Amino acid sequence: MGRLLLLFTLVPAIELALLIELGSRIGTLATLGIIAGTGVVGAFIARRQGLGVMRRLQQETSEGRLPADPLIDGAFLLVAGALLVTPGVLTDVVGFLCLVPGFRGIVRREVRRRIERAVAEGRVQVHVDPRHPWPDRPEEKEVRAVPREGE
Repeated sequence: MGRLLLLFTLVPAIELALLIELGSRIGTLATLGIIAGTGVVGAFIARRQGLGVMRRLQQETSEGRLPADPLIDGAFLLVAGALLVTPGVLTDVVGFLCLVPGFRGIVRREVRRRIERAVAEGRVQVHVDPRHPWPDRPEEKEVRAVPREGE
């Protein structure tokens, strides 16, 4: 609760202070131009990368693999898009960071490490529904005979 309160009070206060300072240094119109420009450029980049993530998601799913990385990348791109259309300097910086694949990889590894640790410590439990197995599990593969031509 405390972190959420800080997020919703401290971040807007910092954004407001940064926008006021920026406006006083470069002018109101230039500041508004930067806000609009980062929104347009960020939305374009997020959309373009999002289409690539969708292709990876479809490919991994069709190959029977759990598409964990594309799902995480998709979440990052969603957050990036939301941050970039929100007026502000701080949110723009974080939004553009979310668009950098290398940054997403670092955060993805850290999130995976924390989840694995939480599972190992018993703070999180993972249950797999046996009615919906992933095809790449050897015990679940189905072998079908295909008749030859003329048989």
